[in-house]
Amino acid sequence: MNLSSGRDRQPVFHCYSYFRRTPYFVPLLALALLFAASLPLRATPDKKNQQLGRLLYGKVLDQRDNPVPNAVVYLTNSRTHAVKTYIIGEDGTYRFPGLDTVDYEVYAQYNGHKSDTKSVSQFDDRPQVYIDLKINTQ
Repeated sequence: MNLSSGRDRQPVFHCYSYFRRTPYFVPLLALALLFAASLPLRATPDKKNQQLGRLLYGKVLDQRDNPVPNAVVYLTNSRTHAVKTYIIGEDGTYRFPGLDTVDYEVYAQYNGHKSDTKSVSQFDDRPQVYIDLKINTQ
């Protein structure tokens, strides 16, 4: 048994029933839902092109610009003093991906010989930093 009178109805339901009777309600509602569903897809960057952090890469070369295989590259975070190492392959390249935007120092060592220490500044806003490290192997 319904004890409520017709005056107890909320105006929102009344408006909804009015819009539901209009011929454009269903297509407009479908279009609005489609647009709302596509917003997160547009706001998400392309993950293939997005690189997390900065990339430091380069080559370890001798005095004649030949690669120095088996050299070790040392990367020091100037804030935490954490050290990462990379052992060079035959092509002489090294690669440190995903670095935080802080100051770093990098150098290479081979058979007791050491390259000059190079710095990467936190204010350098390049996403990829290329540095060659030269070791005098003689």
